Amino acid sequence: MGARASHLAGALMRTGSGVQSVQAIFLLLLVFVAVFAGLARRLKIAYPILLVIAGLVLGFLPGMPRIGLDPNLVFLVFLPPLLYSAAWTLSWREFQRNFVSIAMLAVGLVFFTILGLALAAGSLLPGFDWRSAVLLGAVVAATDAIAATSIARRVGLPQRIVDLLEAESLVNDGTGLLALQFGLLMLMTGRTPSVIEGVGRLVFLTGGGVVIGLAIGAAVAWFERLVDDGPIEIVISILVPYATFLIGDRAHVSGVIAVIACSMYMSRKSSGYMSPQVRLQATAVWDALTFVLNGIVFVMIGLQLPYVMSQISGMSRVVLLEYGVGFSAVIIAVRMVWVYGETYIAYALRRWVQKVDAEQPDPRRLFVIGWGGMRGVLSLAAAVSLPYVLPDGRTFPQRSMIIYLAFCLIVATLVFQGLTLPWLIRRLGLTEPIRIKDEEQDARRVLLREALVHLDRKRSKNRDQSTMFGELIAGYQQRLDAMPAEREARAQGLVDQARRSAAILDVLQTQRAALIRLWDDGRIDDEVLRTLQRELDLEESRVHTGAVAVH
Repeated sequence: MGARASHLAGALMRTGSGVQSVQAIFLLLLVFVAVFAGLARRLKIAYPILLVIAGLVLGFLPGMPRIGLDPNLVFLVFLPPLLYSAAWTLSWREFQRNFVSIAMLAVGLVFFTILGLALAAGSLLPGFDWRSAVLLGAVVAATDAIAATSIARRVGLPQRIVDLLEAESLVNDGTGLLALQFGLLMLMTGRTPSVIEGVGRLVFLTGGGVVIGLAIGAAVAWFERLVDDGPIEIVISILVPYATFLIGDRAHVSGVIAVIACSMYMSRKSSGYMSPQVRLQATAVWDALTFVLNGIVFVMIGLQLPYVMSQISGMSRVVLLEYGVGFSAVIIAVRMVWVYGETYIAYALRRWVQKVDAEQPDPRRLFVIGWGGMRGVLSLAAAVSLPYVLPDGRTFPQRSMIIYLAFCLIVATLVFQGLTLPWLIRRLGLTEPIRIKDEEQDARRVLLREALVHLDRKRSKNRDQSTMFGELIAGYQQRLDAMPAEREARAQGLVDQARRSAAILDVLQTQRAALIRLWDDGRIDDEVLRTLQRELDLEESRVHTGAVAVH
């Protein structure tokens, strides 16, 4: 009895030690994210880029704990909420408008990359047969939704290009993982699937994923209408991507596509079941959650370098560097060739064969689309998930090189291309001016006019409250009159708006200081402080989005 108790106590101590180790590593990663993300903001660099660089440097510091990348951690912990968050903000209208371009990038480019590597396996990659080259192509062909969403919006890309890159990176996660399944099938069985089998599998995975995602989204949206409690709805929103991914995976369809479909559906329906208060709370929680998960992911990418280097033996560092640089350059060039070639061929067919007056492609825009194909943690996780041993008992000799080449491409596209994108956009003259969108202005006019009509009706029905309704009508009319009446006059309107916003922000800072003085003097309690702080924060948010009212 005593020996058994002693054994149990020892097991509990080992478990406790393991938990403490995980806690220490997690806290260390959070510190890295906070410090280097803050530094990136000061340096005006997209924080994912600096986090990867920091991880590369930190990985070689003495005493730094070795943090390996577990594929299950990526696929089951990080990927579902980050995909869900990215798909939530995806524009459905732009997705429909750019569907052909998205399909050509997300499907056509993936298989073009795989085919190119399979054909060039012997010359470009010594020691690789075509099956190993197909696996490598499947690992690196798809761009990464996490990287695209985190960087594209922070480097000044035109909105149309951002929409295209985000949609491509979301959809091609499914096609890339499908290609990886086929590559593993050929490697482990030696059997090459037929074209019909491949197309059927693609339709089943994507179609099944869409059906499951929409079904879960519809069920959750219905249930959400019965609940109006911020914390509960936030917990549900965090649970949904994990449940959708797992259900899709258990149904042997694409869990990635299921999460994307569910998120896009619920995003479109959210205005019907989310109250404004819940929406503000959920947005704040999800902003923090995605920032933390993104930050940890990018730091972990950089920290993998010592692990990746230790997997390869028999090659000098110089030779490995040549392979990494050469392979990355080839993959970037392949994307460029596809983007330009596919676009101009489609334009020629529409113009000369179909006799359609098609818009001529903009080569500057195409170059940025080609340059913006960044890879991320999904490629590295896919590479690490490859088997060590083949069915005949032999080790899989190309596994280490596939991991290394995938890592090099991730660093090249995230760091090199990410750092040069802002400069490239400025040089090509593609920077979008800071302006108030025409659609947004028109929508504001419509809303203000609808409010005026509604208030006028109320005033005519409630004569005893005509003074109150008159004041409200005057306020809304003042806001409507303050809006630029014509689009030609919006440049001066933008200057006036900027001056006015700066003045309002200055007033808000003065009000905050007065509020803190009242609290310090004991004239208000904490609840009043938080309530009024929230109102001032919302007012500042409206100033930054250009939606502040004219008083």
